[in-house]
Amino acid sequence: MFSTCNPAMARIQEHLVRFAAVNIPVLFLGESGVGKEVYARQIHRLSPRGHRTFLKVNCAALPCDLLESELFGYEAGAFTGAVKSKPGMFELCNKGTILLDEIGELPPSLQAKLLQVLQDRQFSRLGGRSLVTVDVRILAATNVDIHEALKAKRFREDLYYRLSAFTIDLPPLRERRDEIVPLLRYFMQRQGLWMGLPPKPISRRVIDTCRQYSWPGNVRELENFVKRLLVLDDEESTLAELGAEPRWRSDGPCSPPRVPAIAGPRDLKSLVREVKAEAEKEAIQFALQQSGGNCKEAARLLNICTKGLLQKARQYGVIGGGSSNLATFPESAAEPLALLGLDRTEKAYS
Repeated sequence: MFSTCNPAMARIQEHLVRFAAVNIPVLFLGESGVGKEVYARQIHRLSPRGHRTFLKVNCAALPCDLLESELFGYEAGAFTGAVKSKPGMFELCNKGTILLDEIGELPPSLQAKLLQVLQDRQFSRLGGRSLVTVDVRILAATNVDIHEALKAKRFREDLYYRLSAFTIDLPPLRERRDEIVPLLRYFMQRQGLWMGLPPKPISRRVIDTCRQYSWPGNVRELENFVKRLLVLDDEESTLAELGAEPRWRSDGPCSPPRVPAIAGPRDLKSLVREVKAEAEKEAIQFALQQSGGNCKEAARLLNICTKGLLQKARQYGVIGGGSSNLATFPESAAEPLALLGLDRTEKAYS
């Protein structure tokens, strides 16, 4: 489980441990992508049922009749094509945990049947007459405004009160921006291991853009962003998908190298050499800032070889002579490493 630095989310994680210990339904509320399923699975893992079956059902993905047969099963002959009886997910999940995702979309007829399971732990299969008894812990999640659904009579009040003994309202990512950088690191490591790709340094520009972005898709969108960053290995195009401005802007902190002002008449050749040297120095410093101090990535941004970058960086005093580390790197360019909690001699991800 991701270790949060946000006080509100830390309290929620503390509550999860308490909720996991007791066999009572939990209702997760929040926008799509905030992590409702992740926390539901965490409750199951921490509970005495953690070694038993966990099943997730998307209540919005299936039509009513099909959803009923999936949840409660059916008997042979219940409908055309039902040549033999089939247990539903509640039976398959006996002694375990079931997550009813998007429960706010559950049809009214199934709401009544689910209420019976919550009250009596019993139900009948589709086309059946006998009752089936199960012991299943029910977790539910929805991204709809459940209180508005109650007012509009789209969701039964008695079912809501059965499901909401414990309610966890997960805030959107835009309201917990202090989690963005730790989540970037977490997903970079996790997705890198899963895909078999080495984790990449996280540049200052990525950090700043991610902090300013509103993340309408929440944590799920952030995870997909990291996947694209890993696979494409193209920071510019990946950030462009978030609506980030081009790297070279005419104003702001991402301005291109500045040409020094000409104070008066000068020898043209010496002036060109001076302007060229100053521009190269600032371009190298800027590229190293954007790459988080990674010389290989900075060379790629400048479209030169790493050896050429190091030679010029030493020539202009950007890094110490005879070494490719950042021991004498300017404070402004080493700042991205400090933001990641690393000293200047470390790579962003080793």
